[in-house]
Amino acid sequence: MGAEIIDGKAFAAGIRDRVAEEVARLKAAGVAPGLAVILVGDDPASEVYVGHKRKATVAAGMASFEHRLPADVSEADLFALIDRLNADPEVHGILCQFPVPAHLDERRTVARIDPAKDVDGLSVANAGLLATGGDALVSCTPLGCLMLLRDRLGNLAGMEAVVVGRSNLFGKPMAQLLLRENCTVTIAHSRTKDLPDVCRRADILVAAVGRARMVRGDWVKPGATVIDVGITREAHPDKPGKTRLVGDVAFDEAEEVAAAITPVPGGVGPMTIACLLANTVTAACRIHDLPEPDGLTA
Repeated sequence: MGAEIIDGKAFAAGIRDRVAEEVARLKAAGVAPGLAVILVGDDPASEVYVGHKRKATVAAGMASFEHRLPADVSEADLFALIDRLNADPEVHGILCQFPVPAHLDERRTVARIDPAKDVDGLSVANAGLLATGGDALVSCTPLGCLMLLRDRLGNLAGMEAVVVGRSNLFGKPMAQLLLRENCTVTIAHSRTKDLPDVCRRADILVAAVGRARMVRGDWVKPGATVIDVGITREAHPDKPGKTRLVGDVAFDEAEEVAAAITPVPGGVGPMTIACLLANTVTAACRIHDLPEPDGLTA
């Protein structure tokens, strides 16, 4: 009998419904949550992502502010826009779609965003709050993974968790969230000795390295819950000229061992935009000193 398939698409739909309810509540209190997205240049993948975010924002009843800048925009002009959005009372969340052109520095760009409106959770201020147990705005993908784990497992305290990947965007905040849930956490990476043995210890195995099917089935502890964050596009073996998305986990192998596993696509991916909307609601509540909704934050 194979593992339970964790349906991130269905769970994310539920989060978006909750967000829409909270947006209606906030509007009744005189607050209309607004999300501003900045897109620099014309990267095709970024165009698609921004389109999805705009559609989801409007569907939830939020105000959507989209700002498109040319690829050769100066840092000064980009920062001037961010400063205006920081001061705009109708904007509660600000997101600059990455990657940006090489002449712009992503860290400096994130640092320019008011931490109270940093709904991507990437600022040093929010990372520090997360690490020290404060009320951070948490990076959207790790937050989505935590929601899926809580829904599947309930209380995570005492479980051994292994996060494969140490990026600032995902690996580190994911580890911090699991620590806050009282897991015993190991962060593994490409230089970890005996990586398969480390993974086999995990009750919760989270893979986020961007290498297709790196985590094999015999790396998975029987009965573990596996969260696959990786997304790689490759040629489809049965459809010439077509491509398909695969994760960091060899799904067919791991499914035979794990108790539960997220698919790619349809697992973690849909949670990211849902949690971006949830973070925008949380930011609006905090900015206006209103009660925060349960179940939409870490």
